[in-house]
Amino acid sequence: MTTQKYPRYKPSNITWLGDVPENWEVKKLKYVAEINPTKSNFPQQKNSDFEVVFLPMERVSESGKYQQDIRKRTNELSSGFTYFEKGDLIVAKITPCFENGKGALLDQLETNFGFGSTEFHVLRARKQVSKEFLSYIIRAENFMSYGEASMTGSAGQKRVPSGFIEHFSIALPPLPEQTSIAHYLDTKTAQIDRLIAAKQQLLALLREERAALINRAVTQGLDPNEKMKDSGVAWLGEVPEGWEVKKLKYVATKVGSGITPTGGASVYLEEGIPLLRSQNVYDDGLRLDDVAFISEEIDEQMSISRIQEGDVLLNITGASIGRCFYVPENFGRGNVNQHVCIIRPDHHLIQTQFLHAVLISDYGQTLINTCQNGANREGLNFQQIKNFDLPLPTLSEQIEIIKSLDNLNIHIDSTAQKITAEIALLQEYRTALISEAVTGKIKITES
Repeated sequence: MTTQKYPRYKPSNITWLGDVPENWEVKKLKYVAEINPTKSNFPQQKNSDFEVVFLPMERVSESGKYQQDIRKRTNELSSGFTYFEKGDLIVAKITPCFENGKGALLDQLETNFGFGSTEFHVLRARKQVSKEFLSYIIRAENFMSYGEASMTGSAGQKRVPSGFIEHFSIALPPLPEQTSIAHYLDTKTAQIDRLIAAKQQLLALLREERAALINRAVTQGLDPNEKMKDSGVAWLGEVPEGWEVKKLKYVATKVGSGITPTGGASVYLEEGIPLLRSQNVYDDGLRLDDVAFISEEIDEQMSISRIQEGDVLLNITGASIGRCFYVPENFGRGNVNQHVCIIRPDHHLIQTQFLHAVLISDYGQTLINTCQNGANREGLNFQQIKNFDLPLPTLSEQIEIIKSLDNLNIHIDSTAQKITAEIALLQEYRTALISEAVTGKIKITES
């Protein structure tokens, strides 16, 4: 198939839609699809209980894929959930899922009908409307941007109202053209998605390469010909002959965490002294876009958990357990809550960046993971952290390893940024192509 312009256009009288092909109609979505239709196929008789597909939001992707591994009984779902049938379209109604494009055409639904989270709108194509064409309408740029602008509700709980979908105007070609456009977009978006997947695989390989090189550097050093010796630690294996193995408590002057201020989030301020929480600590840096702030008075009450330049911060609870980074130069005053552990290196024995590298390495993460069992599965305690066995080269060799890892990170980050930019361009092209095709800015013809 090839693309070209239509020979004649006409005004749509819709600002964002502009001119449309002369033989296309401009219609509101409610005349093209049933919006949130009733349970037409749902058995109304009593004692009718069987399993159907259930789709929570996390089982639906931005690419239109959906996982059908969850089954629930109809008696559990008959009220309070979103009903849909095979061939329906679902689109997320909440932020940020709507903006991310979560939605799917349920043409491969494994049961005749099913249920999902209440955060979905359902569209069912009417006669003379291709459900495949309609699926691209709801992935088009204007539908997404205008839907986002129509959201109502408080921050974090915003929703796209059904009224927006009902009154959203589209350009509708005759059914054969709808089918041709959908087929063309199926082919082109699949090609683009394969390119994106290949580039995402490259990013994954870069992450694996970085992890492998970090692990080798902090456990075996930089010289592949150096003589090795048994470390005496099962997960560590051999280390260079001139290295020591020391408990973390012997190379740190402090191991401790903060507390949550009395009143919790209610005492957080728009500005003041940063209070770092686990969501601010990542292996590649501190992310401060949503940092909380506390007052001078509360900081005084939490003086024991003040951070210093060069401290290593380790998340010790929750899903982010094991993530860590260090306090950079000129960070200024700051504090942490109880979910973040402060490890203050003795700089006569260990460099901050070297300790950070050990903790994020495969070896360091193994130490952390092995502590998460039984009663301690949800978190690390200070005694466990203090007893971590650390491979310890001389200070001069630590500095050489840090320099080598810095150069590695510069190279990998540069490559990753280029690949990420290429992925973004492909995603933008896919969105633009869909929008141009479903609004008639390009004509799909058999080649």
